[in-house]
Parts: sequence; C-alpha cells; structure tokens
Amino acid sequence: MLPEFSTVDQFGMLHLGGCSAQDLIADFGSPLHVYDEAGLRAQAQRFVQGLRQRWPNSEVLFASKSFPVPAMYRLAQEEGVSIDVAGAGELLLAIRAGCDPSRIYFHGNAKTDEELELALEHRVSTIIVDNFDEISRLERLLTRPQQVLIRLIPDIDADTDAAIQTGGSTSKFGLPYDQALRAVARMEAHPMFDVVGVHVHIGSQIFNTAQLAEAVRKAAALGSFPIYNVGGGLGVKYALGQSAPGVEEYLDAITDEARQHLPADAKLIIEPGRSLVARSGVTLYQVVSVKHTGRHFVAIDGGLADQLDISVAGEPHEVIAANRMNDLAADVVDVVGRQCESGDVFARDARLPGMQIGDVVAYTGSGAYSYTTSNNYNGALRPAIVFVGAGHARLVTRRETFDELLALHLYEEGHPNE
Repeated sequence: MLPEFSTVDQFGMLHLGGCSAQDLIADFGSPLHVYDEAGLRAQAQRFVQGLRQRWPNSEVLFASKSFPVPAMYRLAQEEGVSIDVAGAGELLLAIRAGCDPSRIYFHGNAKTDEELELALEHRVSTIIVDNFDEISRLERLLTRPQQVLIRLIPDIDADTDAAIQTGGSTSKFGLPYDQALRAVARMEAHPMFDVVGVHVHIGSQIFNTAQLAEAVRKAAALGSFPIYNVGGGLGVKYALGQSAPGVEEYLDAITDEARQHLPADAKLIIEPGRSLVARSGVTLYQVVSVKHTGRHFVAIDGGLADQLDISVAGEPHEVIAANRMNDLAADVVDVVGRQCESGDVFARDARLPGMQIGDVVAYTGSGAYSYTTSNNYNGALRPAIVFVGAGHARLVTRRETFDELLALHLYEEGHPNE
C-alpha cells in the first residue's frame, strides 16, 4: 500500500512529496522519518472543518504525544488545532514552538507539583484533573481561578489492543462516576477551581465508531456542563487487508450521539493524534545484511529504538523496497531490525525483490508514535525528521549525535565526558 504522497519514477524509485527516497537518505542519513506536510495540513482541516460543520461550538486538539516535535506543534496551531499535552516536556516543546497557552490542555494521570506549577506559570487553558491527590495539589498551588475538566472512567472496554485501552473499569486513567461526582463537588466548593466539564477517552486504534460514540453518552451521564471532551482514538489503516473508518464516518457517529445527549449549547472537543499524523509519515532505512538461515532475513539499520510500537501494539505496517519498485517481488523474507531482541521484526513473510546491501526500505504509516517512543537501545541515535512537499525537503528535527548521547553521563576521574 503506497503512501498517498508517493510516486514511482521510470527507474523504480519511490518519491515522497516529490523527493527521491534515495536522495533523502543521501542528504539526511538513515534511518529517516519523512512527513508529507500538505497531508498533515489536509488531515487537520478534515477534523477542524468537519467537526465545525456538524457541531459549530467545537474544538479539535492535537494529541501531541503521537508526534511531539515543534514543527508539528506550529503546524497544528496554524491549522486551527489546539494542543493536548501530557507532561512537562510536551508543554515546554509546545510553548517553545510558539503555541498560544490559552489553547493548551494539560493531561496526565500522575502530574507532579513541578508540572502543575509549570502549567499554572504558563497559564494553560485547561487542566484535566485525574484524581483526588491532584485536587489536593492544586488546592495548595492555585492562586487564581483555573479552568479544569474532570477525567471520567466511562467503563468502555474498547475493541483494541489491551496496551492502548484507556476507558475500561480497571483503567489507570480517571475516576469512576461516584468518585468523579465527589471530585466535582469538592472542586466547585473551592474558589479557585472553574469546573467547566468532563473528559473521557477509551483508547487508541479503534475501528468501532459505535464505541467512540458511546463515549459521548457516557460523558453526558455525569451531568450538564459547558464542555465535553470525548477524546480521540480513531483507528487508521496500516496495511493491505485492513479497513478503517474515515474521518467523516467518525464525526457523524460522535455528533449524532452528541445531538441526542449533550446540551445544545455545549462545546464538543475531540483529540485526534494517531489519526491525524500516522498516514502522513514514512520511515526510510537502508539494508545492512541479507542472510538465509532458519529464515530468509533482510536486516535494516534501525529497529525497536525508532519503532517501539512494533513490540507494544504489533501493528502490521507495509514494508516497501523503495529503490526497487519496478522489480518483481518474488522473495518471501522477514524484515528485521538491528536491536538485540528477537521481537525486533518489522514484517514477517514480506514479499520483496532480491534485496541487497544499501537498498532503501520504506516503512509506511509510521507517522504516529515512532519518534515519540524513540530511544537509545544498543546506543542507537534518534533519527532526523524532514517535512517534504513539491519536491523540497526541509529538516525539522536533526539527528541525535554521539556527543549528545555521551554528554548525559558522568565518568570516573581521568575519563571526562568531553
């Protein structure tokens, strides 16, 4: 399944946003995260305009944990999308990117004093309160009125991988109905809390729009509020054979439910993350080795260090021979990464042409959570990120260096970290 922003030239070379995959690797190195800027903007508008047409008093938040880089924060704000952050680092990245704090919503189930102080210092729009301990912290810290939502456990076991369910009765996020009502009453009795609504979220990579709509009804059951944030979670198609609901189908489902259960003048908020960025991203790699042992292995120069979602959620992405698009895909291979884990497998039984050292592999649909979860497994360096379009590529996040990796550590006397 080729990315929407790709073409193939007469020589069988994949082009992304008009840029040759081979040239991108030569110019920016490998591995390399490549994003279609126009695609990101178009998808943002599908959510913003689509929701506004169906429910005028609405707001779309970018669930920035899916792709927390300044270039994306800026793009989201330019397209009328507000920002959802879930930690101090994401908040500071958004602020440094120039995002308006009055359009930032601060999430998290275990916010520290330091994080709450930072959010208050920057005057974020809304804090989503998760628990009673957080209420106690805010009671100590608040010196002026602060808008808050209460996070509710909607008791919906979403049809998705257990690792990315967030709304079931045993979820670590939020409070059940009876506790949420007590939390609201406690905050409303305090002069510095401005309790404006309720927040729910049932999980990620959800194809069942009826469950996403059910979340609206569950939020409404807590009572009448000015704001209902019904989360995100819309699933995306990663591979051939999968089917996923489109943005329009999703918006129809939640606004139909909203018309039945929410106050007509309430604000409706959604939080797309994966569904906003995933399909606009591709990661490029180079082949390092090919061997025939118990299996036919094609090993590339990346792995769990830059695609941790492979092991967390096990989503089946497509792997493409980016510089061999016109060649017959006759070999059945396992495309594997370089990290020291047997589970570091990008694709099993993939059909590719006879791969050789230096060939370029494209791992499609990798726009969500790849950079988020990148790490230094086996001393790997975090990849660079480029935005492409109209035949031009611009670097938005540079590659980590070994000097930066080494600089974090303290060394014995006589072995300075310089």
